[in-house]
Amino acid sequence: MYDLLIIGGGPAGASAAVYAARKRLKTLMILEDWGGQSAISSEVQNWIGTPAISGADLADSLKKHVEAYKGEYLEIKPRVRASALEPADDKVMITLSNGEKVEGKTALVTTGANRRKLEVPGAAEFDQKGLTYCASCDGPLFADKDVAVIGGGNAAFETALQLLAYCKTVYLINRTENFRADEITVASAKAKPNMRIVTNAEMVSVDGEQFVSGITYKNPQTGEVTKLPVEGVFVEIGLLPNTEWIGTALEKNQVGQIVVDPKSQRTSHPRIWAAGDCTNGLYHQNNIAAGDAVKALEDVYMFIHRGAEAPTP
Repeated sequence: MYDLLIIGGGPAGASAAVYAARKRLKTLMILEDWGGQSAISSEVQNWIGTPAISGADLADSLKKHVEAYKGEYLEIKPRVRASALEPADDKVMITLSNGEKVEGKTALVTTGANRRKLEVPGAAEFDQKGLTYCASCDGPLFADKDVAVIGGGNAAFETALQLLAYCKTVYLINRTENFRADEITVASAKAKPNMRIVTNAEMVSVDGEQFVSGITYKNPQTGEVTKLPVEGVFVEIGLLPNTEWIGTALEKNQVGQIVVDPKSQRTSHPRIWAAGDCTNGLYHQNNIAAGDAVKALEDVYMFIHRGAEAPTP
């Protein structure tokens, strides 16, 4: 039996694996891919310690760092995913996609999330060619340009507020007259002189040749079709946490994110922790995911060494 099972190979899983190996916890790391959502980014400019790094290079650096600790205390199972979680009073059992079952005294879930994709003509073709799902990663690349944000929730308005700092004009495209974002956030965006909000706008297509040059949207009430020239499209229509495989073993919120104690990252089960985009944390970024995973690992270590009966302070 392992001391710890880590599920996921993004910044959260990699950070936890390094810390676990250094603390000599017998650890199994289970992952399908390295790098998380940022692996497909053309350039990441907010990963601390590197002014700019491609998503592929970030994934490779995480892999190399973790593999440097592979050995007596760290085993890595790549290209496999967790398919079922069965926690018990004295252990945690995980079934893998290849049918294998593994057991640990504790588990840390870092399976991340996937952005809900924009499904209109041109969206797939221009992904990472002007269309992006991460303003924090790619926003500065569009300084002094006109861009569009697709969505009407808090994430869309928060993305717009980030982009307003350096983009020439930010258009927020919302398919109805009503916003899911809170009123304060909406008011903050509306107050900015370079903010433009377009309501009753259903996306028709993302346009361009080699790179994005604009979008087309339609007013569903009038049928009017509008072409808007922009050089960047930021999609914020929802985040889908990769937590389906957990079933009902852990408490989740209404969108499927794992509910955690923000002090320790512990879940509703005393032997399981979670960190990163699969949780109900208020903000989701690579650096936050890594920090939350380290926080969880520290708590896991104390849990194992002081005995399961001792509560987390």
